[in-house]
Amino acid sequence: QVQLVESGGGLVQAGGSLRLSCAASGRTFSSSDMGWFRQAPGKEREFVAAIRWHDGTTYYADFVKGRFAVSRDLTKNTVYLQMNSLSPEDTAVYYCAVDRHSAYYDPTGYNYWGQGTQVTVSS
Repeated sequence: QVQLVESGGGLVQAGGSLRLSCAASGRTFSSSDMGWFRQAPGKEREFVAAIRWHDGTTYYADFVKGRFAVSRDLTKNTVYLQMNSLSPEDTAVYYCAVDRHSAYYDPTGYNYWGQGTQVTVSS
């Protein structure tokens, strides 16, 4: 049974930073990618960033380039999303997902999801 547990969300002022964590358990994902997505109220789930487990290659949505950074700790089976220069537009529930079977940016292509962590950015 695969489990993904996100943590690190919270309330932060505009311009602030947060680091999200996603701890995976239940199996290894050496050949998979871990994706980060977000969903704001009334909006569709959208791609934020992704990282390949085996070589650390990263991918980012255009709107987070230069502000967010995704990394992984293989020894802890954990992926991180460092978010800097946050704005109210970044307010959403953030999800991690793993074991994709389509494009890394396609939320319908991942088999396992975490429960989500709320990020709220005040102006």
